[in-house]
Amino acid sequence: MSTGTNRKHSALPKARILVEALPWLTRHHGKTIVVKFGGHAMVNEELKAAFAQDVVFLRHAGLRPVVVHGGGPQISAALDQHGIASEFKAGLRVTTEEAMDVVRMVLAGQVQRELVGLLNQHGPLAVGLTGEDAHTITATKHWPEIDGERIDIGRVGEITAIDTGAIEALLADGRIPVVSSIARSQDDGHVYNVNADTVAAALAAALGAETLMVLTDVEGLYEDWPNSDEVISRLTASQLEKLLPELSAGMVPKMEGCLHAVRGGVRTARVIDGRVQHSILLEIFTDEGIGTMVVPDEQEGDAS
Repeated sequence: MSTGTNRKHSALPKARILVEALPWLTRHHGKTIVVKFGGHAMVNEELKAAFAQDVVFLRHAGLRPVVVHGGGPQISAALDQHGIASEFKAGLRVTTEEAMDVVRMVLAGQVQRELVGLLNQHGPLAVGLTGEDAHTITATKHWPEIDGERIDIGRVGEITAIDTGAIEALLADGRIPVVSSIARSQDDGHVYNVNADTVAAALAAALGAETLMVLTDVEGLYEDWPNSDEVISRLTASQLEKLLPELSAGMVPKMEGCLHAVRGGVRTARVIDGRVQHSILLEIFTDEGIGTMVVPDEQEGDAS
C-alpha cells in the first residue's frame, strides 16, 4: 500500500470524530451559550489555555459564547497583600468598601484581562466588560439570613435588572463578551460584588441562552455525598429544588443558578468538571456528558 493511502487512512479517526459532532453542531448553531469560568481551571495554566481553545472553537463552530467569571483565589491573594482579612458569611465574601476596591481591581484589571488575552491569542474575538458597563447588571444590597437574622456583608449585591444591549451588540459583531461579576448600584452610585454563578445564571436567562455551563472542581452533583461518589447525570428543576437544602455551601449558588436559568427559559443548565481538559467540548459535542444537567420540568425526555 502506498504511503499516501496509509496517510489517508490514519486520518480517518479524526474525520469520524468531526462527523460524530455534526448533530450537535447543527442543533447548537447560532445559539447563545453562557459559560461560568471558575474553580481550578482559573489557576491552572494548561486548563486555562484549554478553556480558551474551547470557547474559541464554540465561536468558530457557529455558537455565540458569553463568558462570565469571578476570581475567588485571586481576590483572596490580593486582599492578603493589602492586609485585608478574607471573611465569608452565608457562603458569600464579606465585602467592605476597602475590599470592594480590591475586588474591582482584581476582577476587571487582572482576571478579565488575562482571560481576554488568552482568547485573543486565537484572533480579535474577546471584549471585556463588567456589569457596570452600559448598565449591563444593576444590583441592590444583598442581606443574607443566618438563623432567621438578616446580616450585613457589605457591598455584596442582589441583581435587580439586566440590560443585555451591549452583550447582544458584541455577539452580533461576532465577538466573545467576557463579563466580570461586578454590578452598578440601583440606588447609591456605588458598585457591588455579585456572586459569579448568580451573574451567569441571570445573564443566561436574560439572553435567552440555549445552555448555561458552570465549571466547578467536582464531577457534578453527587447522588449521596459523602457516602457515594455517583454523579447525578440529569435532573429536572423540581427534583433539584427538593435537593437544594441538602447541598454543601459551595454548590448552593451554582445549583440555585442552574435552577434560576432553566426556570427563566434556558433549555439546559449544566455543572461540569473544569479540572478535565476540554470539558466544555465534551459536554456540548458528545453524548458522553461529564457533569450534571438540569432541565425544565416540561422538557423531561426532550433536552439533550
